[in-house]
Amino acid sequence: MTTILVTGGTGTLGRLVAERLRADGAEVRVLSRHARPYAVDLREGSGLASAVAGVDTVVHCASSPRGGDEQAARNLIAAAREAGVRHLVYISIVGVDRVPFPYYRAKLAVERLVEGSGIGWTLLRTTQFHDLVLRVLQASAKLPVMLLPAGVADQPIEVAEVAERLAGLAVGAPAGRVADMGGPEVRTFPELARAFLRASDRHRRLLNVPLAGSAYRAFRAGGHLTPERAVGTVTFERFLAERFPG
Repeated sequence: MTTILVTGGTGTLGRLVAERLRADGAEVRVLSRHARPYAVDLREGSGLASAVAGVDTVVHCASSPRGGDEQAARNLIAAAREAGVRHLVYISIVGVDRVPFPYYRAKLAVERLVEGSGIGWTLLRTTQFHDLVLRVLQASAKLPVMLLPAGVADQPIEVAEVAERLAGLAVGAPAGRVADMGGPEVRTFPELARAFLRASDRHRRLLNVPLAGSAYRAFRAGGHLTPERAVGTVTFERFLAERFPG
């Protein structure tokens, strides 16, 4: 039986990846800071050697916008090499090489670490998950006026569809960088905000706010989008209907 380690295996994506792999018959180990028996902080690396011992494939879903992803990847790669792991699968974001946003730069740096790891690797980039867009809109809706980045669109994708793709890649052979995955529609932020307000039965004014900086310009230019790879099927409205039934 194939043994697969999923880092960040209790998170939004990792949990679904682990469930799918188990359903397909794989032996799955879930690694996160609080999930025993493999409670490991990747940034420190303590306990990592035992977590990867006997593992065939690692699916690296753990990530934090607060920093530390590069050190975590270095620790994971070193332990995986030592344990003889044959396949390292990494989930990244569309546009990390086009948008000079700090978190994107960290994801790009981890991509390069994976590519140079000496381990067979597979890399998948996707657009933002519906869940993240919803959290952004919910935070903005706490104010009487929703402040939105002027001129920016998004292409949200259903996390379950990404999990299915990632699980399929994990049980296959190392494939290098595979085709990007984007959500089914490119939508402006006002369109996304109005859909959210309708679904949650709220009323807010919308205000488009111009921002400054190279990252904002790259987002406005669509550097984080992949309309030619709109392979997702679940629209934002369908996602919202499941989150706000009735």
